[in-house]
Amino acid sequence: MDITAGSAVYSRAGRDKGGLFIVLDVKDGYAYLADGDKRRTANPKKKKLKHLNKTNFVSEAVADACGQGRVEDHMIRKALAELKPI
Repeated sequence: MDITAGSAVYSRAGRDKGGLFIVLDVKDGYAYLADGDKRRTANPKKKKLKHLNKTNFVSEAVADACGQGRVEDHMIRKALAELKPI
């Protein structure tokens, strides 16, 4: 799997199964996820990579902000709004 910061992923297992998240960071086989609403950037969800389904969407704005350490919840919500159907 090629999951990096800024990637949009779906949860495959757990209480949040089927949820859409943006990856904030990847370390030691775990991804740190946020959706900007229930799961904020201040307290990201730690989830194993094998429990995630990758999409083809990568938010460059979020990836750049993650690299600088200045990612905010409204950026996450905006990126996810591009993916969700109306």
